Amino acid sequence: MGIYSELKERGFLKQETAPTQVVGSAKTFSVEDSLNNGKVTFYVGFDPTADSMHVGHLLPIMAMTHLQRAGHVPIAIIGGGTTMIGDPSGKTEMRKMLSKEDIEANGRKLLSQLKRYLVFGENQGLFLNNAEWLLPLNYIEFLRDFGKYFKVNEMIRVEAYKMRLEQEQGLSFIEFNYQLLQAYDFLVLYEKYGCTVQMGGDDQWSNILAGVDLIRRVTQGSAQALTFPLLTTASGKKMGKTESGAVWLDPEKTSPYEYYQYWINSDDRDVEKFLKLFTFLPLEEISSMCEAGGQQLRAAKQALAFEATKITHGEEEAQKAQGASQALFGNQGADLSEVPSIAISRSEIEKGLKLAEVLIRVGLSKSKTEATNLIIAGGIYVENQPVTKAGTTMLEILGTATTLLLRKGKKTYRKVVIEG
Repeated sequence: MGIYSELKERGFLKQETAPTQVVGSAKTFSVEDSLNNGKVTFYVGFDPTADSMHVGHLLPIMAMTHLQRAGHVPIAIIGGGTTMIGDPSGKTEMRKMLSKEDIEANGRKLLSQLKRYLVFGENQGLFLNNAEWLLPLNYIEFLRDFGKYFKVNEMIRVEAYKMRLEQEQGLSFIEFNYQLLQAYDFLVLYEKYGCTVQMGGDDQWSNILAGVDLIRRVTQGSAQALTFPLLTTASGKKMGKTESGAVWLDPEKTSPYEYYQYWINSDDRDVEKFLKLFTFLPLEEISSMCEAGGQQLRAAKQALAFEATKITHGEEEAQKAQGASQALFGNQGADLSEVPSIAISRSEIEKGLKLAEVLIRVGLSKSKTEATNLIIAGGIYVENQPVTKAGTTMLEILGTATTLLLRKGKKTYRKVVIEG
């Protein structure tokens, strides 16, 4: 199976440009031809709007890794320049403006995360920051040289712009420039590094096409575009979003144990799709695991959780997370070191600290009202015993213990360590 067919079979492909004719030749090449024949340099951009990527970023990263393993050369662009502007795609209001220092700090952290998946080095892969060529631009010269290729009447037909123009918040002029800068990125990479394919989420389709068109107009050369689907779970949630927030790739923000739990708690309807997209397990093995339900599907979920955690956090952390999970859910004596925890002083507990307040601190609830309702409804367990009294204090349930295991529902565990 060629790499294009592999990506298609796994569910990575959404849209791509039509076959184009090579300059000076009657032969045409499609994205499929390019990826299956020869060595292609391609790029994906990541704007450092936060100090970590999350599970929602994994789809392009996994596709890049598949392509690199097949011999192609990835360029990972950190948008140090474009983040100064802010991408309006998929946003109902203008993004928060970040300082140059914050953008640079975020970019360094994103690089460290990308290095877990991709190999950067000579003839292998490149990591670049578009601030290198965007920040020194002379605005007047840029508009004269490249602004003439963009038609406003065409740009406002783009869904991202159209949606914002119809809303009260409108679209700021600074955001309107984003497409020009992303298109210019592609031109720079095409001319300097021989990059001929840009990839990204399907919400970037118009921005990517703008780059393809700019390359054609400026150089008479041909480039190609490919997008990935925007995933939601079977329940309709955005990929990587949970009740407690985003599932981050940074282990300081989402521990390997929590990361493992996110995958093992996947909806049954998502398991096969996620195995294809977020692991490197062979397609035949995935189909075999998922063809029947029951115990076999549970084994498939365990494989998904282990493989996904191994790819992001390494095999040792995956084994620890798996061991802790199996011990907890198997009612065995568990090593709680991998369970997310907080420390509370005994003196604070003796002052009447309530269980509801602790639930908020450990991330099992967002408010006192929600925490109280959970307790009354029997959704909170302390050391696997239900606690249903609304005003329960920690002193009432602590006794002489130095640790407490809290559980919300059937699957979400937290640990409290008592100090002093």
